[in-house]
Amino acid sequence: MKTSVLALALAALAATAAQADTLAKIKSTGSVTMGVRESSGVLSYTLGDGKYTGYHVEICQRVLADIQKQLGLAKLDIKYQPVTSQNRIPLVQNGTVDIECGSTTNNQARQRDVAFAVTTFIEEVRIAVKANSGINSIKDLNGKTVATTTGTTSVQTLRRHERAGGVDFKEVFGKDHADSFLLLESGRADAFVMDGSLLAGLIARSKNPADFKIVGEVLSVEPIAIMFRKDDPAFKKAVDDSIIAMMKSGELAKIYDKWFMQPTPPNGVRMNMPMSEALKAAIANPNDRPMEAYQAK
Repeated sequence: MKTSVLALALAALAATAAQADTLAKIKSTGSVTMGVRESSGVLSYTLGDGKYTGYHVEICQRVLADIQKQLGLAKLDIKYQPVTSQNRIPLVQNGTVDIECGSTTNNQARQRDVAFAVTTFIEEVRIAVKANSGINSIKDLNGKTVATTTGTTSVQTLRRHERAGGVDFKEVFGKDHADSFLLLESGRADAFVMDGSLLAGLIARSKNPADFKIVGEVLSVEPIAIMFRKDDPAFKKAVDDSIIAMMKSGELAKIYDKWFMQPTPPNGVRMNMPMSEALKAAIANPNDRPMEAYQAK
């Protein structure tokens, strides 16, 4: 009996180790699964028919091309797996997704469960409202209904400000960012609190962009990064080395310009979001510091 229990334990340990060796998994299967979002602004979104694109999707595609060369693979099959704010971490942990390329904030709590590449985007959490709402700051949310997306860090940000400012509001939750924006658009919510780039993208792609505006103080500054399994240093190094090379060559800045300053598919919407000074600093000095390191400044 003891022998069989030991054998099972060793088998489980071996399975965990194999799962943690992502490079070996990619080499043996000739495939990799990329976690993508369906409505994360220009960071990661769907074009329909199983096609995904965006700033982080393109960065990941280039990273995976470098890994393909590193492994000497003639071909690498990239499978796209849509994820949500709620299931993205479990799907990375259980091996369903090898590399998640969406809009995930790197924070200390998440670092206990997963690992992050060097920061490739720095987000500012803001408030979106209807242009005629009269809401201009978080204090104006008193007595209002505020939407945010289930499973995102904006929920914690919202609650922290509710306690600090004595502002009393009702929270409603969308299952994804598009659903949360619909709550605002349909009048079921008075405001939508989320990452500024996601809000700008959703507004730009709405039926009547002029009906909405982003207002108020910056609620939080958050490093956004590509996510993968924890305790896999070889894969992290491969991903980081590729991204840092893009940073040093100026290629990453070109990719940023393509997605945030130029017309984007499918309908040519332009975000008009110049690169922030915080992101310029992160590119000049690549790091995987969590959100708390930024809040402490």
